[in-house]
Amino acid sequence: MKALLLENIHSDAVKTLTARGFEVVTHPGAMNEDELISALQGVDYLGIRSRSFVTRRVLDNAPGLKGVGAFCIGTNQIDLDAATEKGVAVFNAPYSNTRSVVELAICEIIAMARHLTDRNRDMHAGVWNKSAAGSHEVRGRTLGIVGYGNIGSQLSVVAESLGMRVYFYDVADRLALGNAQRVDSLEELLGVAETISLHVDGRAENKGMFGAEQFAQMRPRALFLNLCRGPVVDLDALHDNLVSGKVAGAALDVYPSEPKTKDEPFISRLQNLPNVILTPHIGGSTQEAQVDIGRYVAGKLADYEDLGSTSMAVNLPDVTAGLKPAARVVHLHHNVPGVLARLNSVLAEYNMNIGSQTLSTKGQVGYAVTDVHGDNIDGLLHRLEQLPETIRVRVL
Repeated sequence: MKALLLENIHSDAVKTLTARGFEVVTHPGAMNEDELISALQGVDYLGIRSRSFVTRRVLDNAPGLKGVGAFCIGTNQIDLDAATEKGVAVFNAPYSNTRSVVELAICEIIAMARHLTDRNRDMHAGVWNKSAAGSHEVRGRTLGIVGYGNIGSQLSVVAESLGMRVYFYDVADRLALGNAQRVDSLEELLGVAETISLHVDGRAENKGMFGAEQFAQMRPRALFLNLCRGPVVDLDALHDNLVSGKVAGAALDVYPSEPKTKDEPFISRLQNLPNVILTPHIGGSTQEAQVDIGRYVAGKLADYEDLGSTSMAVNLPDVTAGLKPAARVVHLHHNVPGVLARLNSVLAEYNMNIGSQTLSTKGQVGYAVTDVHGDNIDGLLHRLEQLPETIRVRVL
């Protein structure tokens, strides 16, 4: 099996895949659509981070591709509908860099509350500005979290341990951790919190969710953080509220448009504002997180290849497949009535004895993993490929 890993994915991913029998090719940067199409010829698995986009056109021109690993949290850079239609499994790392993002958020909240960036700049300019004016402890202050998923909920716990009062808003029904309190609307959250931190995902409906209307609803002199997705925030509205003083400080790690390489310039209206912390999408960029992400996603790709396991796949039905016997048939198909009966009928045609069978469905697709004993596996594979419901079938 051949895997292509882009964007400086951690070397532990290479080690994990190599140990599982993969030939691994690495490329330090992102690739555009045409480059990716060319590079994927003869490649079975692709690993990316956030700057390479796996579009429908890419998938249309990579018929041999079996899986894509997003070595990060987000998968909005991948056309998941097209991947599912093509039978390409997509895996990500939903938990591996959670702590890293949380620690950056806490660091920036404290830095803004204490005006550390201002004091640092003054000192480098030779100015000794030893003053408590405008500096505050975070203990006893109120944090509002928008999005209470893996990162938002852990930020809640860590912030509370520092003595902060935590409120959160989420469109999904989430269990409050510790003493955190859920509110019923974003407007209610903005009216009560002194610091707002965004932790929503990259789905289309979240684009532009935080703009002039939401900044107007915030408390005067509140702090604002966006460490989730760049398109979520209207940067022009944020700029205006920072200049007017309505927002006392902001910290951003993600942007609507980001350079693809370090050689491209970063340009933003928020540059050179004294009350803004800008970081280059490094929320999950700690050594600990990158090691864990590399091992985790590479392991998922290898398990899918070797065992047919789709556990934690983003776009396919979830089947946890253990050690396989002599032969395992993995059948990804359109989720229509009677497909399992037709699959088993073909197995019977070829005198296959079923040792175990698992079926899981997700939306319009189904995934069946069947351990079989029998001869003429090649003929069986060809026959299953001819079933009209088949999206992709493999015999392991």
